[in-house]
Amino acid sequence: MTTVIETYARFAAGLRTAPLSDEVRHHAERAIVDWFAACVPGGVMAPATLVAEALSDQVGAGNASLVPGGQRATAQTAALINGTASHTVEFDDIFREGLYHPGTPTISAALAAAELAGADGARLIAGVVAGYEVSNRIAKAVNPRHYDYWHTTATVGCFGAAAAASVILDLDAVQTAHALGTAATMAAGLQQAFRADAMSKPLHSGRAAEAGILAARLAKAGVTGALDALEGPRGFGAAMSGPDVDWEAATATLGSDWTITRVTFKNHAACGHVHAAVDAVTEIAAANGISVDRIAIIEAGSYAKSVEICGNANPVTAFEAKFSLPYCVAAVLVRGSVRRAAFEPDALADPAIRDLMTKVVHTVDPGCEAAFPGVRSARAAIVTTDGERFEFFAPTRKGDPDNPLTDAELDAKFHELTDEVLGTAAASALLARLRDLRSAGPVGDLLRASALAQAAE
Repeated sequence: MTTVIETYARFAAGLRTAPLSDEVRHHAERAIVDWFAACVPGGVMAPATLVAEALSDQVGAGNASLVPGGQRATAQTAALINGTASHTVEFDDIFREGLYHPGTPTISAALAAAELAGADGARLIAGVVAGYEVSNRIAKAVNPRHYDYWHTTATVGCFGAAAAASVILDLDAVQTAHALGTAATMAAGLQQAFRADAMSKPLHSGRAAEAGILAARLAKAGVTGALDALEGPRGFGAAMSGPDVDWEAATATLGSDWTITRVTFKNHAACGHVHAAVDAVTEIAAANGISVDRIAIIEAGSYAKSVEICGNANPVTAFEAKFSLPYCVAAVLVRGSVRRAAFEPDALADPAIRDLMTKVVHTVDPGCEAAFPGVRSARAAIVTTDGERFEFFAPTRKGDPDNPLTDAELDAKFHELTDEVLGTAAASALLARLRDLRSAGPVGDLLRASALAQAAE
């Protein structure tokens, strides 16, 4: 009897030669552009810089590149550090149906594998698509119950990384199945890690990327994994979600429904659970000309996970502020955006933001809760000091697949996040290469000849 892992493995291995539609390839290229937008600034920040320091014996030589400097490293080390960097500034993509950030582990592993194998841009895209399609489905299947305790990016990310690396390293279906089986037993990452001001959350995606490429390399050498590790009675689903995971549904549309076309690209540099509320209050203030000094009360109703994870009413650090809906709502009204500048020290100490935060009432809205996790919505109201009340319902978030960032908006986001690190000219050169990945030669040559290496000189 064919196991779930074997079904995924046959699909992934088939993408080594199967043609992809222009739409699917375009969405994969968008995902890679978005990954670099998040990774470039994250690569010059802790914890990525600290990980590189801790693993200095593994940096300076190897087959893969660190972002943004271009330093050489072993493939697993590059996947670990780049995976950590790309999840640091909270600007990485989301598969909302699975409560999951697929890009950080999948693309980090794919790039390292591509350099290791000398793969070209077309094979990189195929690997990324495989990683998204496999892991997005697993994430959707085990959630929302999995998300009660586990960080999906840390756990399911191992499968995305393993599938991507397997395609790029040219594993056949049997080898890919063993890679996924091994990845299953490496998958971990507790939500408690981001309920405190710790560096563990970005490490989750880095560790998943590292585990995935390791699993693929081991499988290629003949190391076997448990092929029923997803649906087995002591497997991933039973242990981390429950006995009733619908694995048949999780594999039914492979090759016909491409989940990579439904990925969210973030428009705000904060936890995705605050975005709809930020969008809603922004719309209210702009549409009605409401200045901050006129605001008496801000009501923000959303789903329960938003309150549970982002209910911190008095954040102190930048990390805490990114997981505080009251802070983000106040910051967008005072500063005009919730991009990286909103989490700099001057913003965190801004008395206008601090005062407005105290006026935010964050509650669970029954309609938003009923629509979760398929839809991330918010119902907001602003009551003015003279008693006027203005309301707005955000049925989705800017950047979600039903309200997507255009290519031009994604490019603008890329420049906003990378220009300061690389310089505008170098960032533009890198973006042009990424926008033409499907016809690019060896990925390693592309990276070494790109703005990344030039910026490090």
